[in-house]
Amino acid sequence: MTNTPAAPSGSKSPTNKRRRRRSPSKRRPNASRVAPNTPTSQQQGKDFMADWNPKDHQVAAMEGKLRFQDLKLPNALLRAISEQGFDYCTPIQAQSLFYTLHGIDLIGKAQTGTGKTAAFLIAILTYLLEEEVPAGQKIGAPRALILAPTRELVIQICKDAETLMRYTPFKLLSVVGGMDYVKQRDQLRGEKIDLLVATPGRLLDFHSKRDVDLREVEVLVLDEADRMLDMGFIPDVKRIIRATPNKEQRQTLLFSATFTQDIMNLADQWTIAPQTVEIATKIQASDNIEQHAFLVADTDKTALLTRLIKHWGLTKVLVFANRRDATRKVYEALKKAGINVDMLSGEVEQRKRITTLENFRSGRIEVLVATDVAGRGIHIDDISHVINYNLPEDPQDYVHRIGRTGRAGALGTSISFIGEEDAFALPAIEGLTKNKLPCVYPPDELLKEEA
Repeated sequence: MTNTPAAPSGSKSPTNKRRRRRSPSKRRPNASRVAPNTPTSQQQGKDFMADWNPKDHQVAAMEGKLRFQDLKLPNALLRAISEQGFDYCTPIQAQSLFYTLHGIDLIGKAQTGTGKTAAFLIAILTYLLEEEVPAGQKIGAPRALILAPTRELVIQICKDAETLMRYTPFKLLSVVGGMDYVKQRDQLRGEKIDLLVATPGRLLDFHSKRDVDLREVEVLVLDEADRMLDMGFIPDVKRIIRATPNKEQRQTLLFSATFTQDIMNLADQWTIAPQTVEIATKIQASDNIEQHAFLVADTDKTALLTRLIKHWGLTKVLVFANRRDATRKVYEALKKAGINVDMLSGEVEQRKRITTLENFRSGRIEVLVATDVAGRGIHIDDISHVINYNLPEDPQDYVHRIGRTGRAGALGTSISFIGEEDAFALPAIEGLTKNKLPCVYPPDELLKEEA
């Protein structure tokens, strides 16, 4: 007997048989459910699975843990998950998949690094694998659509999707601004799409020119809805959603790091009878992130940062500054000191930002200086240190920043420089995290001038 967690509190257990709100045969009354002589997704998937048997990859039951094998996922998806070394669901995965695998709308509150991307990708791919391909699938008409606020986040979602889709026949496309417009347009005009991941502006551009058809969307995901709200994308998002089937005829999943009234109002417009799943955002020093704070004069921050990186031999460091000009100042100072560094901010051209992120991920760049908006797209498991050159004005951004380290169960370290201006932001951060951040002077070896 497997040891699986109980259903989320206060919920009614969905039926054992997965149900889908939308039936392709209903939306195409004159067409058969599957096109003649066209293999179903399940039949196509079997070609990838001849050498893999789930019985040979059983995971031991663990108290309070939900195994992916307990979810009875399609073998093609279960194999991809297993080969990544993931045996047990994270809390957001366990709680959200309880509903989403049964076609139920969801509002999820979770930070990055909690496994939420895999949570909605698993729901989408399970749907696509279990539901037969509708007859007459159109070119440029995605069956599933994921909207995200930044290009970097779209790229990261696509990387995760490619890993999970490796044993499926599905076609994935991304649509983002700052990339090759003609190439994206030609792909939309020339290919059938199962999953489309996009930023709102570029998607709306292609939709207005009828290069993409959103009337066939069966599953819609809105990722980091709070950030889309902050960045002013909601008018575009509303226009996109109006182009999809109505909410009774699609499954909608909305994820946000915060549940403001504005977010809940939007969720009410876009979902039907949604379940709400909330993963606590409180970060404590007793977790796998060590938090430190050094008292330092504003004029001494750059010198302290340089000595810290060199003296401690740090090689996978993410430095946050509050403004573009501060980001460039820190970048230029570290580069002058001979440190292998690059930067991410709104002033950096998009192609360069993608190259920079890949170089940092691979280790070709050892230190990356970024602003908060640019930093939202950084999802790299082995960042050892996050350094706050400035404390953010929004305490929630502090949580997002330090969450870039200590990912995937690894240990991480955050170091904050507390100058004259930063002291004003400290109480709000400590109030949010319920954690006192002890401020000390830097160690002696970091205060000495290098010879």
